[in-house]
Amino acid sequence: MTVSQIDEEVAKLLKLKAQIGGDEGKHQFTLKTAKGTRDYNPKQMAIRERVFNTIIRCFKRHGAETIDTPVFELKETLTGKYGEDSKLIYDLKDQGGELLSLRYDLTVPFARYLAMNKITNIKRYHIAKVYRRDNPAMTRGRYREFYQCDFDIAGQYDPMIPDAECLKIVHEILSELELGDFRIKVNDRRILDGMFAVCGVPDDKFRTICSTVDKLDKMSWEDVKSEMVNEKGLSEEAADQIGQYVSMQGGMDLAERLLQDAKMSQSKQACAGLTDMKQLFSYLQLFQVTDKVVFDLSLARGLDYYTGVIYEAILTQNCPVNVSATQNGVDEKAEEGVSVGSVAGGGRYDGLVGMFDPKGRKVPCVGVSIGIERVFSIMEQKAEASARKVRTTETQVMVASAQKNLLNERLRLTAELWNAGIKTEVMYKKNPKLLSQLQHCEDSGIPLVAILGEQELKDGVVKLRTVHSREEVRVGPGRVCTIPVKGVASPGTYTR
Repeated sequence: MTVSQIDEEVAKLLKLKAQIGGDEGKHQFTLKTAKGTRDYNPKQMAIRERVFNTIIRCFKRHGAETIDTPVFELKETLTGKYGEDSKLIYDLKDQGGELLSLRYDLTVPFARYLAMNKITNIKRYHIAKVYRRDNPAMTRGRYREFYQCDFDIAGQYDPMIPDAECLKIVHEILSELELGDFRIKVNDRRILDGMFAVCGVPDDKFRTICSTVDKLDKMSWEDVKSEMVNEKGLSEEAADQIGQYVSMQGGMDLAERLLQDAKMSQSKQACAGLTDMKQLFSYLQLFQVTDKVVFDLSLARGLDYYTGVIYEAILTQNCPVNVSATQNGVDEKAEEGVSVGSVAGGGRYDGLVGMFDPKGRKVPCVGVSIGIERVFSIMEQKAEASARKVRTTETQVMVASAQKNLLNERLRLTAELWNAGIKTEVMYKKNPKLLSQLQHCEDSGIPLVAILGEQELKDGVVKLRTVHSREEVRVGPGRVCTIPVKGVASPGTYTR
């Protein structure tokens, strides 16, 4: 390369550097999380961990095992499964010869997993993150990246027994989390389709009209009717007939009444759904949960894959606190009494696995998903409203010293406690002040402190202090490892 060519290349590089900007003109970017996502501090994570543990205990109590699936799937796996919500799927840029999308929920990957592995019977739970290109509402627990907690029963069983267990699980979890009063709405896709048929909805409009009816929890009937007529092309007469039915609520009595209804009784599909609804309520009575369950004809759930019973749990009282959520430097004020919407939902999807099976073999499935982010929003707001501290660690004992030059002795006792399986902390200073060590216990909710001093070392004992009451006992070092630590608050629970 000649000198002139080198000069030419250097000039190009200098020009490029000027365009990019040197160090003095470095681009100042804003430190923030992506829209619809958030970071979680230790206090929030402690609350989340407690909620997860409650849910997992319930799932395991009902005999479920767990699986995991990739965070992204082939795009064709997800396409056509979510109706109008398909536009919310995150597509990934092609990086290796495959068109991929981030998973929208855990149900479709579960169905793909069953078909791929030729599984016909399983009771499983799956807790993982999913992704939706939605318009986020952070203060109401609606994000673009969020966790789902799913419980599903796959297999050929007698009608409504697994379905009733799913509703029982929702009842148990919401009761144990103490979120406030709640209701579980139930309906059936066959009842909805039969209703659409007898009301004059064309077959090719069933799914799109179903998606519109699904908005009744967010929109007035007038707005829903307007969308049906003006946007979806439904006749006013058909919309008015639908309006009469979707205003109905009840229990087994409503199912019996609709079986005698002049119009609904004309649909074999609706009658099959209503007969199963009666059977479902009989099982729910045995499970003692009918006080919270209501048969609601307005419940639609817009996802295309549902084939039978559908359900949704909602809180019947608004969130009682007023809290500001600062996200990405923006103060999002939640109005007092803000509602967080549904906190669980699910249903029966008997045809989804068959969509993936090369021979179209069906595996009947029913499941439920807990709206965990909305639950977290409520729990976090309750924690903010409370003056009590939330524990973020599980430390049981703090090893402390009363005098200087006892670091080796503290580390030796700490190791003995760790080896004995006791959750233990020690300060990372050679000569910490006793007061600062005790203050750390107070701040962190650590219930016990093992104090070493020159006199204790001479006597071959350890001074064991209960932090809250300040009561002290002198015990042998070996006994510290065997003392049962009672009343230790778990992460996410309140301390004094």
